[in-house]
Amino acid sequence: MRLRKQYLTENDCYQAHRSIQVKGVMVHSTGADNPRVCRYVPGDEEMGRNTAGNHWNQPGLSKCVHAFVGQFADGRVGVVQTLPWNARGWHCARGQKGSGNNTHIGFEICEDGLDNPEYFQAIYQEAVELTATLCQEYHLDPLADGVVICHQEGYRQGIASNHGDVLHWFPKFGKSMDDFRADVAQLMDEGGENMTYEQWKQFMDRYRQELAAKPASMPELLAEAKEMGLTDGSRPRDLVTREEAAVMARAAANR
Repeated sequence: MRLRKQYLTENDCYQAHRSIQVKGVMVHSTGADNPRVCRYVPGDEEMGRNTAGNHWNQPGLSKCVHAFVGQFADGRVGVVQTLPWNARGWHCARGQKGSGNNTHIGFEICEDGLDNPEYFQAIYQEAVELTATLCQEYHLDPLADGVVICHQEGYRQGIASNHGDVLHWFPKFGKSMDDFRADVAQLMDEGGENMTYEQWKQFMDRYRQELAAKPASMPELLAEAKEMGLTDGSRPRDLVTREEAAVMARAAANR
Protein backbone atom coordinates (compact mmCIF):
# COMPACT_ATOMS: atom_id res chain seq x y z
CA MET A 1 0.00 0.00 0.00
CA ARG A 2 1.20 3.47 -0.93
CA LEU A 3 0.02 5.69 1.92
CA ARG A 4 0.52 9.43 2.09
CA LYS A 5 -1.01 11.98 4.45
CA GLN A 6 -2.57 15.36 3.69
CA TYR A 7 -5.12 16.38 6.30
CA LEU A 8 -8.00 18.59 5.15
CA THR A 9 -7.42 21.06 7.96
CA GLU A 10 -9.63 23.81 6.48
CA ASN A 11 -12.64 21.51 6.07
CA ASP A 12 -15.40 22.17 8.64
CA CYS A 13 -15.37 18.49 9.60
CA TYR A 14 -11.70 18.63 10.60
CA GLN A 15 -12.31 21.92 12.38
CA ALA A 16 -15.06 20.29 14.48
CA HIS A 17 -12.38 18.19 16.24
CA ARG A 18 -14.71 15.33 17.19
CA SER A 19 -13.49 11.79 17.69
CA ILE A 20 -15.04 8.33 17.60
CA GLN A 21 -14.52 4.84 18.93
CA VAL A 22 -13.76 3.02 15.69
CA LYS A 23 -16.04 0.02 15.19
CA GLY A 24 -15.84 -0.45 11.45
CA VAL A 25 -14.83 0.70 7.99
CA MET A 26 -17.20 1.99 5.31
CA VAL A 27 -16.16 1.84 1.64
CA HIS A 28 -17.42 4.60 -0.67
CA SER A 29 -16.76 5.57 -4.27
CA THR A 30 -16.88 9.07 -5.64
CA GLY A 31 -19.55 8.79 -8.34
CA ALA A 32 -17.51 10.92 -10.77
CA ASP A 33 -15.31 9.96 -13.70
CA ASN A 34 -12.01 11.26 -12.34
CA PRO A 35 -9.55 8.73 -10.89
CA ARG A 36 -7.01 11.32 -9.69
CA VAL A 37 -6.74 11.90 -5.94
CA CYS A 38 -5.80 15.55 -6.54
CA ARG A 39 -9.39 16.21 -7.57
CA TYR A 40 -10.21 15.96 -3.86
CA VAL A 41 -7.03 17.12 -2.10
CA PRO A 42 -4.71 20.06 -2.77
CA GLY A 43 -1.99 17.55 -3.60
CA ASP A 44 1.73 17.91 -4.22
CA GLU A 45 4.32 16.78 -6.76
CA GLU A 46 3.76 13.11 -5.93
CA MET A 47 -0.03 13.14 -5.71
CA GLY A 48 -0.52 15.71 -8.46
CA ARG A 49 -1.76 19.22 -7.80
CA ASN A 50 -5.32 20.49 -7.79
CA THR A 51 -5.30 23.53 -10.06
CA ALA A 52 -9.08 24.01 -10.24
CA GLY A 53 -9.57 24.99 -6.60
CA ASN A 54 -12.34 22.42 -6.16
CA HIS A 55 -10.61 20.21 -3.58
CA TRP A 56 -12.14 19.47 -0.18
CA ASN A 57 -9.62 21.36 1.93
CA GLN A 58 -11.83 24.40 2.35
CA PRO A 59 -14.67 25.52 4.61
CA GLY A 60 -18.33 25.35 3.74
CA LEU A 61 -18.41 21.71 2.63
CA SER A 62 -20.82 19.29 4.30
CA LYS A 63 -18.70 16.23 3.58
CA CYS A 64 -15.32 14.78 4.53
CA VAL A 65 -13.80 11.31 4.52
CA HIS A 66 -10.75 9.81 6.14
CA ALA A 67 -8.96 8.93 2.91
CA PHE A 68 -9.08 8.74 -0.87
CA VAL A 69 -7.84 5.83 -2.96
CA GLY A 70 -6.93 6.73 -6.54
CA GLN A 71 -4.27 7.70 -9.04
CA PHE A 72 -1.20 9.73 -8.13
CA ALA A 73 0.71 11.90 -10.57
CA ASP A 74 2.72 8.95 -11.94
CA GLY A 75 -0.45 7.04 -12.83
CA ARG A 76 -0.01 4.44 -10.12
CA VAL A 77 -2.58 4.20 -7.34
CA GLY A 78 -2.19 5.13 -3.71
CA VAL A 79 -3.99 6.29 -0.58
CA VAL A 80 -4.13 9.84 0.77
CA GLN A 81 -5.19 10.03 4.41
CA THR A 82 -7.21 13.22 4.92
CA LEU A 83 -8.43 12.92 8.54
CA PRO A 84 -7.01 11.21 11.63
CA TRP A 85 -8.45 7.70 11.61
CA ASN A 86 -10.29 8.26 14.89
CA ALA A 87 -11.76 11.62 13.85
CA ARG A 88 -15.51 11.77 13.23
CA GLY A 89 -15.96 12.00 9.47
CA TRP A 90 -18.91 13.28 7.44
CA HIS A 91 -19.31 10.46 4.96
CA CYS A 92 -22.68 8.85 5.71
CA ALA A 93 -25.24 11.68 5.94
CA ARG A 94 -26.57 14.25 8.37
CA GLY A 95 -28.73 13.36 11.37
CA GLN A 96 -29.91 9.89 12.35
CA LYS A 97 -29.39 8.47 8.86
CA GLY A 98 -25.74 9.31 9.18
CA SER A 99 -25.10 7.55 12.48
CA GLY A 100 -22.34 5.56 10.79
CA ASN A 101 -20.24 8.68 11.12
CA ASN A 102 -20.08 7.90 14.83
CA THR A 103 -18.64 4.42 14.37
CA HIS A 104 -16.98 3.92 10.99
CA ILE A 105 -13.88 5.13 9.21
CA GLY A 106 -14.96 6.11 5.71
CA PHE A 107 -12.81 6.28 2.58
CA GLU A 108 -13.60 7.08 -1.05
CA ILE A 109 -12.34 5.15 -4.05
CA CYS A 110 -11.90 7.52 -6.99
CA GLU A 111 -14.00 6.26 -9.88
CA ASP A 112 -13.00 6.25 -13.52
CA GLY A 113 -15.42 5.36 -16.33
CA LEU A 114 -16.09 2.03 -14.55
CA ASP A 115 -14.82 0.17 -17.60
CA ASN A 116 -11.09 -0.27 -16.97
CA PRO A 117 -10.23 -3.68 -15.46
CA GLU A 118 -6.59 -2.74 -14.80
CA TYR A 119 -7.52 0.36 -12.84
CA PHE A 120 -10.21 -1.52 -10.96
CA GLN A 121 -7.86 -4.31 -9.93
CA ALA A 122 -5.27 -1.79 -8.74
CA ILE A 123 -7.64 0.30 -6.64
CA TYR A 124 -9.48 -2.78 -5.37
CA GLN A 125 -6.22 -4.25 -4.04
CA GLU A 126 -5.20 -0.89 -2.55
CA ALA A 127 -8.58 -0.64 -0.80
CA VAL A 128 -8.23 -4.19 0.52
CA GLU A 129 -4.79 -3.39 1.94
CA LEU A 130 -6.00 -0.14 3.50
CA THR A 131 -8.96 -1.88 5.11
CA ALA A 132 -6.80 -4.73 6.40
CA THR A 133 -4.38 -2.22 7.92
CA LEU A 134 -7.23 -0.39 9.66
CA CYS A 135 -8.80 -3.61 10.92
CA GLN A 136 -5.45 -4.67 12.36
CA GLU A 137 -4.87 -1.29 13.98
CA TYR A 138 -8.31 -1.18 15.62
CA HIS A 139 -8.65 -4.94 16.29
CA LEU A 140 -11.65 -5.36 14.02
CA ASP A 141 -12.95 -8.61 12.53
CA PRO A 142 -13.72 -7.83 8.87
CA LEU A 143 -16.06 -10.82 8.64
CA ALA A 144 -18.20 -9.77 11.61
CA ASP A 145 -21.61 -8.30 10.85
CA GLY A 146 -21.57 -4.58 10.12
CA VAL A 147 -17.83 -4.09 10.51
CA VAL A 148 -16.62 -3.73 6.90
CA ILE A 149 -19.44 -2.41 4.74
CA CYS A 150 -20.02 -0.18 1.74
CA HIS A 151 -22.26 2.90 1.60
CA GLN A 152 -25.22 0.96 0.19
CA GLU A 153 -24.94 -1.65 2.93
CA GLY A 154 -24.78 1.18 5.45
CA TYR A 155 -28.09 2.45 4.04
CA ARG A 156 -29.66 -1.00 4.39
CA GLN A 157 -28.54 -1.06 8.01
CA GLY A 158 -30.02 2.38 8.64
CA ILE A 159 -26.73 4.17 9.36
CA ALA A 160 -26.13 5.92 6.02
CA SER A 161 -27.97 7.76 3.26
CA ASN A 162 -29.34 5.98 0.19
CA HIS A 163 -26.31 5.79 -2.11
CA GLY A 164 -25.51 2.83 -4.35
CA ASP A 165 -21.74 2.76 -3.94
CA VAL A 166 -19.92 0.50 -4.34
CA LEU A 167 -22.42 -2.07 -5.55
CA HIS A 168 -22.87 -0.28 -8.89
CA TRP A 169 -19.16 -0.86 -9.65
CA PHE A 170 -17.67 -3.94 -8.00
CA PRO A 171 -20.01 -6.47 -9.68
CA LYS A 172 -18.97 -5.18 -13.12
CA PHE A 173 -15.64 -6.90 -12.43
CA GLY A 174 -16.98 -9.94 -10.63
CA LYS A 175 -16.49 -8.65 -7.09
CA SER A 176 -18.97 -8.33 -4.24
CA MET A 177 -18.59 -6.89 -0.78
CA ASP A 178 -18.46 -10.47 0.51
CA ASP A 179 -15.44 -10.98 -1.75
CA PHE A 180 -13.93 -7.76 -0.44
CA ARG A 181 -14.38 -8.79 3.20
CA ALA A 182 -12.93 -12.23 2.48
CA ASP A 183 -9.91 -10.69 0.74
CA VAL A 184 -9.34 -8.36 3.70
CA ALA A 185 -9.53 -11.28 6.13
CA GLN A 186 -7.16 -13.37 4.01
CA LEU A 187 -4.62 -10.55 3.83
CA MET A 188 -4.79 -10.13 7.60
CA ASP A 189 -4.21 -13.85 8.08
CA GLU A 190 -1.24 -13.83 5.70
CA GLY A 191 0.30 -10.80 7.33
CA GLY A 192 -0.20 -11.95 10.89
CA GLU A 193 2.87 -14.15 11.18
CA ASN A 194 4.39 -14.31 7.70
CA MET A 195 5.10 -10.74 6.62
CA THR A 196 6.50 -10.57 3.12
CA TYR A 197 9.56 -8.51 2.26
CA GLU A 198 7.37 -6.12 0.22
CA GLN A 199 5.04 -5.62 3.20
CA TRP A 200 8.05 -5.00 5.46
CA LYS A 201 9.34 -2.35 3.05
CA GLN A 202 5.95 -0.65 3.02
CA PHE A 203 5.90 -0.48 6.82
CA MET A 204 9.48 0.77 6.90
CA ASP A 205 8.64 3.47 4.36
CA ARG A 206 5.65 4.51 6.43
CA TYR A 207 7.76 4.54 9.61
CA ARG A 208 10.40 6.75 8.02
CA GLN A 209 7.74 9.16 6.79
CA GLU A 210 6.39 9.44 10.31
CA LEU A 211 9.89 10.08 11.69
CA ALA A 212 10.63 12.67 9.00
CA ALA A 213 7.44 14.57 9.81
CA LYS A 214 8.39 15.01 13.48
CA PRO A 215 9.88 18.36 14.55
CA ALA A 216 13.46 18.57 15.76
CA SER A 217 13.96 17.65 19.41
CA MET A 218 17.03 19.92 19.62
CA PRO A 219 16.08 22.82 17.30
CA GLU A 220 18.79 25.22 18.50
CA LEU A 221 21.61 22.73 17.90
CA LEU A 222 20.10 21.74 14.55
CA ALA A 223 19.96 25.40 13.50
CA GLU A 224 23.65 25.80 14.42
CA ALA A 225 24.57 22.70 12.43
CA LYS A 226 22.64 24.05 9.47
CA GLU A 227 24.48 27.41 9.69
CA MET A 228 27.79 25.53 9.77
CA GLY A 229 26.84 23.72 6.56
CA LEU A 230 26.78 20.29 8.18
CA THR A 231 23.15 19.55 7.25
CA ASP A 232 20.32 21.05 5.26
CA GLY A 233 18.05 20.71 8.31
CA SER A 234 15.40 18.62 6.60
CA ARG A 235 13.95 15.40 8.06
CA PRO A 236 15.53 16.06 11.49
CA ARG A 237 14.22 12.87 13.13
CA ASP A 238 14.56 10.53 10.15
CA LEU A 239 17.13 7.72 10.01
CA VAL A 240 20.52 8.71 8.58
CA THR A 241 22.17 6.68 5.82
CA ARG A 242 25.87 5.87 5.70
CA GLU A 243 26.14 8.16 2.69
CA GLU A 244 24.55 11.09 4.53
CA ALA A 245 26.73 10.44 7.58
CA ALA A 246 29.84 10.45 5.40
CA VAL A 247 28.88 13.73 3.72
CA MET A 248 28.22 15.40 7.08
CA ALA A 249 31.48 14.04 8.52
CA ARG A 250 33.38 15.36 5.49
CA ALA A 251 31.77 18.80 5.90
CA ALA A 252 32.77 18.85 9.58
CA ALA A 253 36.35 17.77 8.81
CA ASN A 254 36.76 20.53 6.22
CA ARG A 255 35.75 23.33 8.57
